[in-house]
Amino acid sequence: MKFADIKEKILIVLLHILVWSVFFILPVYGMYVSSGHDNHFLTESWPKIILYAVIFYLNYFWLAPAFYLKKRKALCFLISFLLVITLAFFDLTLQNYLDPRPPFEKFMPPMVRETEHEFRPDRGHPRHAPGHSHPLENMPTYNFLLMALMISGFGLGLRGYRQIINDERRRKETEKEHLNMELSFLKNQINPHFFFNTLNNIYSLVENSVEDAQKAILHLSKLMRYLLYETEKGNKPVSQEIEFMKNFIEIMKLRLSEKVALIIVFPETYPDVMVPPLLFLPFIENAFKHGISYRKPSFIKIMMKVTEKEIQFECTNSMGGGGEELFRAGPGIGLDNVRKRLALLYPDNHHLEMHTSDASYDVVLSIHLP
Repeated sequence: MKFADIKEKILIVLLHILVWSVFFILPVYGMYVSSGHDNHFLTESWPKIILYAVIFYLNYFWLAPAFYLKKRKALCFLISFLLVITLAFFDLTLQNYLDPRPPFEKFMPPMVRETEHEFRPDRGHPRHAPGHSHPLENMPTYNFLLMALMISGFGLGLRGYRQIINDERRRKETEKEHLNMELSFLKNQINPHFFFNTLNNIYSLVENSVEDAQKAILHLSKLMRYLLYETEKGNKPVSQEIEFMKNFIEIMKLRLSEKVALIIVFPETYPDVMVPPLLFLPFIENAFKHGISYRKPSFIKIMMKVTEKEIQFECTNSMGGGGEELFRAGPGIGLDNVRKRLALLYPDNHHLEMHTSDASYDVVLSIHLP
């Protein structure tokens, strides 16, 4: 059992003790003191408190889980009502056994009882004669029934409310677990896609320049180290993501011709906020995959701004048509993944626009940080 669960159970027990003390035990003790320490008052009060507790916890721990929460409310209310009636008769029998005085005298305040005995010492209790009922005689039973019904309803309602809270908490935990699983799946999709494109680039470099291919492999090792050991630890500082994107761009630059204009603007000073790993990489991959041409002038422009409250990312590339067939092989999955990740991570706190024209492909992403 987790410490948080144990702590929650202890808090619930303490809350129950506090409620019973405030609403029942302390008021009874106060009335006992104000009545001149009348022991008969305690004899009548303590059994009722115990019966109230029995009614509450039977409804809370038995009737609510067994009937009320299983959509058998009519049967639950019937059993609860019969339970109250049964304990009311038990309370009446117990009180008559513990205190055999006439009912109206038990309920009468001590000062009134003393006054009545003082002025009517030998007259008995004519108002308690056969055929006559004292107006206070049945009031304790009525009070018990009313209070017992209220406590029954409170017990059922409290357990129902707690069940709603627990269901909501389990739903959120399930959603969170599902979110983590889907994010992990999406990230695992990105990694093979990224390595596939990068290895294709290095393959083409080996044919033209072994030295450039060696540099690319060195950059790739740095990227692999980040992917293997850092991205599994949750969100990362944006500085590490920027460094990762720079290393990736260095690999891509090794095979660019003079006809490609590359403009990279990363911030020099910025707050090192936390971001999900590999969130911006698919846009850069897509720009290098589709934005360069070896037959005509083309360009790629990448800009990023970072503040404590927002990240702005822009990536624009010319419609170059892509490079070699080997590099263009297979459908791209990176942009689909990043859309899903943004929807899962920042459902109401991001804005993504992607526009295609005859001359360029533009991506504008803004993320509002919590």
